[in-house]
Amino acid sequence: MKLKKRNKRTRIRGGKTCGWGFRQKHRGSGNRGGIGMAGSGKRGDQKKQKALAIGNGRYFGKRGYTSRPNARKVNKVLNLNEIKNNFSGKEINLKDYKILGEGEGFNAVITAESASKSAVEKMEKAGGKIIVKKIVEHKKVEVKKSEKKSSPEEKKVEKEEKVKNKGSEKEEKAKKPAKKEKVKKSEKK
Repeated sequence: MKLKKRNKRTRIRGGKTCGWGFRQKHRGSGNRGGIGMAGSGKRGDQKKQKALAIGNGRYFGKRGYTSRPNARKVNKVLNLNEIKNNFSGKEINLKDYKILGEGEGFNAVITAESASKSAVEKMEKAGGKIIVKKIVEHKKVEVKKSEKKSSPEEKKVEKEEKVKNKGSEKEEKAKKPAKKEKVKKSEKK
């Protein structure tokens, strides 16, 4: 009589199906929900706690570098009213900023990278001044309207004119004297 029966678990380890047979629920990864952190997405509530513990809250979301086309353009822009409320003194240095004309002008000298035309005008009216590298003007783009579509009769007339022009060109070429062909040395002898 056997005194110690071998544990079933030790015989099963290493086998794919672990005693459940080869074809039903316990067989593949589908019933398990994947391997590792699979299924830990937005609605994976059963794995969220583990994910948050592992990455110090950095498991979800997007981080890191963005490529140049996707990078957000940051304009350093200030309006006159913002400058008036936040800066004091007769001379204000804003070399990296563009000054826009929202608000009222005031008596001060502002140094900036660029400024809108309206901002410069408002400051000069109030007795102040904006010193800039360039003054930005907003240009309105005019869209040219396409010409009327010509009727079929007009198209025929245009085609006839083209044909006449081609005919006159051929006549001019015919009037020009033909170039003399070079005679080969072997033919001369």
